[in-house]
Amino acid sequence: MRKSAELRKAEIVATVLDLADRIGPDRVTTGAVASQIGVTQAALFRHFPTKAALWQAVAEHVAEGLATAWEDALRLGDTPIVRLRALISAQFAQIAATPALPMLLFSRELNVTNAKLRATFHGRLTTFHGLLAMEVGAGQNIGALRGDIAANDAAALLTSLVQGVAIRWALGARDFDLRAEGLRLFDAQCRLLAAEGE
Repeated sequence: MRKSAELRKAEIVATVLDLADRIGPDRVTTGAVASQIGVTQAALFRHFPTKAALWQAVAEHVAEGLATAWEDALRLGDTPIVRLRALISAQFAQIAATPALPMLLFSRELNVTNAKLRATFHGRLTTFHGLLAMEVGAGQNIGALRGDIAANDAAALLTSLVQGVAIRWALGARDFDLRAEGLRLFDAQCRLLAAEGE
């Protein structure tokens, strides 16, 4: 039975992400994707006319997942610290669910050959940073977080925490629970950012 165009596109995107995780984003070819799915390259190009279009669909899929996770996270708490923790937790959950994500950010495909792909990921990272800065600012406004550190700087520290733990996990044997380790370090970072007496 033939799959609908939307189901086939979703399968292709999932296959690209799986291959990117297993062999690295820069080694993913349209031939490898087609072979993995069991179709011809011509069939693949009926859904995505170029390799760049395929990678853009992958980026949009990942971006949508991140945006949804962040929206859900922001609804989980009634205080800035709880929402910050939920955002960080959601980010780690998305990375664990899409293990190719850290390597995509450092791939040649993203950083050299595909400006649109780079712009999509940069936009998502900028949005995440903005959400963190907003919650840090809210935490500062209620006296839960130190006010002597700019909210944008604190957000940069938290973003760096996520990226550092994710890279350590991705480059290693994935021998630790990404979310648990990330939240442990987030809690330590929050203690450093806490206002005196908190």
